[in-house]
Amino acid sequence: MSHTFGIRQAQKQKTRQALLDAALALLEEQSLSSLGLREVTRAVGVAPTAFYRHFRSTADLGVALVEEALGSLHPMIRTTVTASDNSEERITRAVELIARHVNAYPAHVRFIARERHGGVQPVREAIRAQLVRFAEEVKAELAKDPESEGWSDDDLLMLAHLYVDQMLITASLFLEALEAPEDERERATQVATRQMRLITIGRHHWLD
Repeated sequence: MSHTFGIRQAQKQKTRQALLDAALALLEEQSLSSLGLREVTRAVGVAPTAFYRHFRSTADLGVALVEEALGSLHPMIRTTVTASDNSEERITRAVELIARHVNAYPAHVRFIARERHGGVQPVREAIRAQLVRFAEEVKAELAKDPESEGWSDDDLLMLAHLYVDQMLITASLFLEALEAPEDERERATQVATRQMRLITIGRHHWLD
């Protein structure tokens, strides 16, 4: 009995992932608000009723895509911004992390960029919640820096949000340069590094 249950669960998970993958592919050409569940189930080769065994709606599917796109990044972000005496090293780690993520998951990055301000409220809220969580995690790491002595919680959180917002901008830069020649990709890296550095310089003088 347990063996049969395990097989069914594995098949259910396989179908769920196929629905997510099909939706992500379809969303390369359209927004989530215009995506129909019949399009998704047709792409997977299952009946439309099968969709509801996994998701309540296309908005629910979109929220699952947000988790898939951003959820795994939390431990990596924490490691990237962990306390360091060398702010340049921290910037380099952040830029490299974003470049690797864009190269590995361009469709997910495009989805987040499009739907962050899109027409599906639960998805916008899910993205916002993930970004708030990132900011809180970055703030917790920044607070460990000796340089943060004397900073208020509000100011540290503001700085963390600046870094998180800049990471999104950097992801967009790398996304635009994804198919570009090597020199353009290198230029995107240089711009991203300089922009991060500018925030860091502002941090050094905030309490002046």
